[in-house]
Amino acid sequence: MCRVVAYYRVSTETQGRSGLGLEAQQEAVATLCKQRGWDIIAEFTEVESGKRDDRPELIAALKRAKVTGGRLVIAKLDRLSRNVAFLAALQDSGAKFTAADMPEADEFTIHILAAVAQRERKLTSDRTKAALAAAKARGTWTKADGTPYKSGARLGNPNGAAALHRAAKGTGAALKAVRANASSRAQDLAETVADVRAAGARSLAQIANELNVRGIVTARGGRWHSSSVRNLLARLEA
Repeated sequence: MCRVVAYYRVSTETQGRSGLGLEAQQEAVATLCKQRGWDIIAEFTEVESGKRDDRPELIAALKRAKVTGGRLVIAKLDRLSRNVAFLAALQDSGAKFTAADMPEADEFTIHILAAVAQRERKLTSDRTKAALAAAKARGTWTKADGTPYKSGARLGNPNGAAALHRAAKGTGAALKAVRANASSRAQDLAETVADVRAAGARSLAQIANELNVRGIVTARGGRWHSSSVRNLLARLEA
């Protein structure tokens, strides 16, 4: 049976307390999981604006899906598909993903949506640069409301520029991510391993057995053995 980690998002604290919007999302995810025979093992709710890029509950949900070999399921893709940070987090996590309102959208679709969103951001940046260059050539450095820019002022959105710079790293960043994957996986499991040890598991075999009991899978989605636990501990102690 497929394990599901559900992620919901509401824009305000009032919606979070009242369940306005949240109940509909929960129902949509529950209906999809019931239809497909999936088991919801954890639920995470984010209460914040969709314009914000920092989403701790999303990160926690992706981490849970990753360490359990589960699938992240959200209610609606349309409001999230234009958020580059959300799509980038999905891609970087390697977690399987499904949207209840568009269940056919798989990891490949997410890749396309991220590329389109990033392309739109780049086009916007290019148009802005072209407009500023034309204004400079005319000697008219003005904002959209007609007021002049201050001398030496930095133009554009520095956060947006940083995002474009990260995207431009391309293959180099991807290769670096692959090399760091094993270490990242170990860090994802650091708290779990500490908890397992605190619960009394001492030998490699005992730790492996407890990880398997808790539904934690290896990086390749398999079961834990003494050898794989030894490698994990070595990375944590490096």
